[in-house]
Amino acid sequence: MSKDPYKVIKQLQTSSGKLDYWSLEALKEQGHAIEKLPFSIRILLENALRNFDDFAITKENVETILNWKPGKSDKDIPYKPARVLMQDFTGVPAVVDIASLRAEAVRKGKDPNKINPLIPVDLVVDHSVQVDFFGTNYSYKKNVDVEYERNGERYQFLKWAQKSFDNFSVVPPGMGICHQVNLEYLALGVIARDGQVFPDTLVGTDSHTPMVNGIGVVGWGVGGIEAEAAILGQPIYFILPEVVGLKLTGKLPIGTTATDMVLTITELLRRQSVVGKFVEVFGPGLDSLSVPDRATISNMSPEFGCTVTYFPIDDRTLDYMAKTNRSEEQIKLVEDYCKANMLWRKDESAINYSTVVELNLDTVEPTVSGPKRPQDKILLREFKDKFGQLLQEVHGREYIPLAKRDVGRWYGEGGSSQPTVDSGSGKAADQAEIETKIKDGLKTVVVKLHNEKFALHDGSIVIAAITSCTNTSNPSVMVGAGLMAKKARQRGLDVKPWVKTSLAPGSKVVTDYLQNAGLLEDLEALRFHVVGYGCTSCIGNSGPLPRHIAKAVEENDLVVASVLSGNRNFEARVHPQVKMNYLMSPMLVVAYALVGRVDVDLNNEPLGYDPNLEPVYLKDIWPSQEEIVDILSTVLSPQDFKKNYGEIFEGNDQWKSLTAPSDKVYQWSDDSTYIKEAPFFKGISKEVYEPNDIHSAHVLLKLGDSITTDHISPAGSFSPHSPAGRYLLDKGVESSNFNSYGSRRGNDEVMVRGTFANVRIKNQLSDQEGGFTTYIPTGEEMSVYDASQKYQQEGKPLIVLAGKEYGSGSSRDWAAKGTSLLGIKAVIAESYERIHRSNLVGMGVLPLQYTEGKSADKLGLTGKESISITGISEGLSPQKVLRASAKRPDGSTIDFEVIARLDSAIEIEYYKNGGILHYVLRQFLEK
Repeated sequence: MSKDPYKVIKQLQTSSGKLDYWSLEALKEQGHAIEKLPFSIRILLENALRNFDDFAITKENVETILNWKPGKSDKDIPYKPARVLMQDFTGVPAVVDIASLRAEAVRKGKDPNKINPLIPVDLVVDHSVQVDFFGTNYSYKKNVDVEYERNGERYQFLKWAQKSFDNFSVVPPGMGICHQVNLEYLALGVIARDGQVFPDTLVGTDSHTPMVNGIGVVGWGVGGIEAEAAILGQPIYFILPEVVGLKLTGKLPIGTTATDMVLTITELLRRQSVVGKFVEVFGPGLDSLSVPDRATISNMSPEFGCTVTYFPIDDRTLDYMAKTNRSEEQIKLVEDYCKANMLWRKDESAINYSTVVELNLDTVEPTVSGPKRPQDKILLREFKDKFGQLLQEVHGREYIPLAKRDVGRWYGEGGSSQPTVDSGSGKAADQAEIETKIKDGLKTVVVKLHNEKFALHDGSIVIAAITSCTNTSNPSVMVGAGLMAKKARQRGLDVKPWVKTSLAPGSKVVTDYLQNAGLLEDLEALRFHVVGYGCTSCIGNSGPLPRHIAKAVEENDLVVASVLSGNRNFEARVHPQVKMNYLMSPMLVVAYALVGRVDVDLNNEPLGYDPNLEPVYLKDIWPSQEEIVDILSTVLSPQDFKKNYGEIFEGNDQWKSLTAPSDKVYQWSDDSTYIKEAPFFKGISKEVYEPNDIHSAHVLLKLGDSITTDHISPAGSFSPHSPAGRYLLDKGVESSNFNSYGSRRGNDEVMVRGTFANVRIKNQLSDQEGGFTTYIPTGEEMSVYDASQKYQQEGKPLIVLAGKEYGSGSSRDWAAKGTSLLGIKAVIAESYERIHRSNLVGMGVLPLQYTEGKSADKLGLTGKESISITGISEGLSPQKVLRASAKRPDGSTIDFEVIARLDSAIEIEYYKNGGILHYVLRQFLEK
């Protein structure tokens, strides 16, 4: 069998000698219209050509990509990424799984050393730091100390993996956010390996992996399950994608930011329905966008719903590589290879896209998004009025403007500094005087603590966070935020005392250039101190609200808000007590922190008053583009990147002092509440049995539209009264040491108890909001976990009913793993988000889809029926139509059809095996 059936291997002369490459130009010379293919499809084509083995990747696969057409395809294609990126929340369970595969291999008499990553894996520990301390110069150190106290066992496990596995490196805590580290350091654009040169490609266990598309690298987020399969040498299969061309024209107006642009694009593309598609950006507007601007757009790909948002490599890409200290040899390799292999941005007019969506950047206005979805765009000039509407529509509250509340005199009364109390001790709550005042039937809560007195009401901002990879990787908006802080100080303004502020840069480079510009001290003067280098508020690691604030909110059921420069604002994600969350630029985060509430018209109302009672408006402190450019030209240099990334793998003294075992097989501890051997592979059979029909399944949950993986997967903190909390209490863990669900992803007992336990999930089989359901046989309400245990003890299969866009959001493998462990055999939904559907298959759960125009409600399903699915045992084929029958309590039935969303032959094999890793393990045991 020829490795080169198309005879396209050529050689590229480089500084390291001659390297083989698979030439797309040679295919063009053979008569194939490569120039009409989108760049992202060309990269998939090169990938299939290079990895062709006539077994996992066949000539038919290559032909499928080679013959890409703008229309919709039903053919699956393989993809073998060059590397894998992980963060610790999703990375730890992936490492647990691979270690568990080793353990089962040993029990089967096999050599555990043969189970290793086959491609490079970089795991960045960035998801564990929480904002327990803020607003002080010791915030960073104390947060890091607490992080190690909480996560020491997990970090020791990762150090064991780094020593035990080949091709596995760990970026220790406190070094940066994985996507920013990837963009600024790990991504090469083009890779030279084993005598070959080829495009840098990857998958990541975080849905915001597409951020790296901004530097011309194809990569996207997958669940940990798919990533593990890629690590172990399996191609990732998916339907040949449509490619939507996003044509940019014009230029961003003065006074707008890259954040405004990306929130505009998010709303635009979500309306265009790009789920499961590639987006590729082109047009003259692209010339004005820097790589950080492009990466800001690509970062939000999961918010659009697309797989990638790709920016082809061009001169801007090379400029960015030089500024971020990539070597001259690497930059030359990228340029030479891309120009030789039709991957350099030119001849855009020749490309055929599936559809084209156009945005004139001249039309972008200052924008925010919320209160609970990234695509819910609100123009800044309309925000005040929109807030009042949302308060009524979402929370059933009448909005009364501040002027009519007679509470303005309480704002700013007393001292202006943050009380220096321990926010976690409870002393503040004990000492605070909280008084509820009612005017016209509307609550206003007056809080007095020490020498401060202020009022809280619906719309008060209690969290203002400059955080997340989306914006902290973009120097222009970060310097802009620093200049805003400087100008606000010069006018005597301060952040309101009820606002919990934080600055969580995506890399230490950000701190360096802010310090070099003299702007970090201005941000700190407004209490935007560095709290850590990691994902904080954006993933729910906001930490507790100060106790007196939390008490006032909780006792009075206030609808308070957060403002953050992040990419996610789903319900209960940022903080369980904060019901309205708004995404915006770092500059607007500073502005709103000064005001302390969202019900304000920043275009026409003052941010505050200076000591002479002169009003200060947003326009008075908004920096000009010239000011930002001038500062960046003097403070940002390749040396900053060289210094910080030169020590990226070293870690601090705490990391260096961590001890870790050196055994090739991990020694599991029965006492551990963080790391347990995964239950999925124990005693796996060598044989694969044909799947059976599903008979008389009960419905565990009946859910509506837009159920995200935040609703499904365990995330954030949890109470002692939850099933997970009770489990840890029984294990002798005090509630103060629960940590978060994310930190305990290596323990299936905790995670299964937290699946579908989100406090905002609305199960139509329960009268309570949160993780509750009705146990159908008795009509008793109980937790989802407790009900599932009762059903499983009775041998009853379970089903979930859902609406549109099921599983949107982050690429969380526990959303599928927990579903499987709850005994759920199938999900029936109107539509699925890409990653979660494939993860369900990867865990042996059957994703079913109603036929066009049908839904649970249209069929009259209440969730109290017992449901049977037949046609499975007769043999499966991609997207086979199966028969469903729902038996009502009165004995009548509802018959309907569902589509088995097993989209390819390999997915059918994964399903038959009980999951993708079961398939991989059986392949290994057989060999």
